[in-house]
Amino acid sequence: MRCSSQLEVSSLLFFFSFVVLPLLLSPASTQVLADEEGFISILVSDKGLDFAKDLLVHRAVHSIIPLQLPQIERYVKIPLVGRVHVVLSNISIDGVEIDSSYVKTGEGGIVLIASGATANLSMNWQYSYSTWLVPIPISDEGSAFVQVKDMEVGLTLDLKDLGGTLKLSVQECGCYVEAISIKIDGGSSWLYQGVVGAFQGKIVSAVEEAIPQKITEEILKLDALLQDLPKKIPVGDVASLNVTFVSDPVLSSSSIDFEVNGLFTAEDQIFASKYPHRPQTTSVTCSGANEMIKISLHENVLNSASLVYFNADYMHWLVDKIPDQALLNTAGWKYIVPQLYKLYPNDDMDLNISVTAPPLVKITKQGIGATIYTDVIINVLDTGEVIPVACISLVINASGSAHILRNNLAGSIRVEHLSAFLKWSNIGNLHMLLVQTVMSTVIKTVVVPYVNLHLMSGFPLPLPHGFALGNARIRYADSGILICSNVSYKTSVLI
Repeated sequence: MRCSSQLEVSSLLFFFSFVVLPLLLSPASTQVLADEEGFISILVSDKGLDFAKDLLVHRAVHSIIPLQLPQIERYVKIPLVGRVHVVLSNISIDGVEIDSSYVKTGEGGIVLIASGATANLSMNWQYSYSTWLVPIPISDEGSAFVQVKDMEVGLTLDLKDLGGTLKLSVQECGCYVEAISIKIDGGSSWLYQGVVGAFQGKIVSAVEEAIPQKITEEILKLDALLQDLPKKIPVGDVASLNVTFVSDPVLSSSSIDFEVNGLFTAEDQIFASKYPHRPQTTSVTCSGANEMIKISLHENVLNSASLVYFNADYMHWLVDKIPDQALLNTAGWKYIVPQLYKLYPNDDMDLNISVTAPPLVKITKQGIGATIYTDVIINVLDTGEVIPVACISLVINASGSAHILRNNLAGSIRVEHLSAFLKWSNIGNLHMLLVQTVMSTVIKTVVVPYVNLHLMSGFPLPLPHGFALGNARIRYADSGILICSNVSYKTSVLI
């Protein structure tokens, strides 16, 4: 199989095993989060399993066709002719059609069954014989076509966590053929009867052995690819999303469940985690249509991102342009802070804004909230010199909303309430109520739009190559977000 085909199949299998991650979620009642290790989890429902099964069966057929079978030869004793040496060569399965298939999951693993299948085989035949009447060897050759009927193929897969990656293995793989029909071009009727009688069982055995062997070989290749999948997803130049598995998959009768770490780390860190445990959360369900997948994220996913970007000094802004530019000149503060204008008349200003602690994100059933602590240093630009004159501490209470942008979880924030406190001043006491109004204007018109511009792109959800969310809905619960969605797959990747 070509490398690109291996990647495509691994994506399909990865959907089957990775797009499946919540902890102990069931179709009837889905908890946003449950265990104390993973912070992102995904569930594939029975509808999602059927979708993945159809993709896997379709891709599996394309991956094994054409399939070469070993040469078959034997001596056949035919009445009035005698002992005939017959060789069947270039035996190839050229096409397979699946009538029906189903998938079943449970403690025994993932079981895939394809039944009522037919397969078309082509081959070359050659015979030779001699008799006491004609001592010179007589030989002939031609082609033959075989149709395998009512074939059933079964595969049981096992998935285990192996150091943060998936270990895929074949527990059982079998093929059963009910009947075959043979059509020979060339030769005589006696040859046809001889081939049917002598080779039917061998052809059936060859098919029943070759298909499981080929499938097992492909699973071994997929296992190698799965273990090579990245353990982190880069998000810009600063952060990465840790997508290492933290436990063995949990297979119920109607879903497969995995969980991954799901926390953000700095790009130069591997598995740093400041959140070793996760509190119990209130359950919430994906009511309505039967979605294929359910992705849940704990609020600590967002808090870990907050910590990484805070430590990378990404929460610092020097504001020297605002919509109301007059507020960046001491003349604009004449009636807000009179002493500032008196000391520095008509001087330009800038505002040095720094978040002083990682913003704390809290998710409830009502939505997303955040508390942000910020210092704003007021600088006066006097004859080329930057003069800090005061520092205002802000406590910002913001609310946020999440939405799906392609396969990314994006969002936006808005300020609900802002409180201002004087931290220090070189120009005397300030009228903080008026200063708070100015600070609120700057935060809402400059900082929030800047932050929302970055939040708009979001961060990638852990979906395998080729898959896309569709008709996704977002629900909030205590400490978590639940994404209920269907999934589509790029047909171009299948071919």
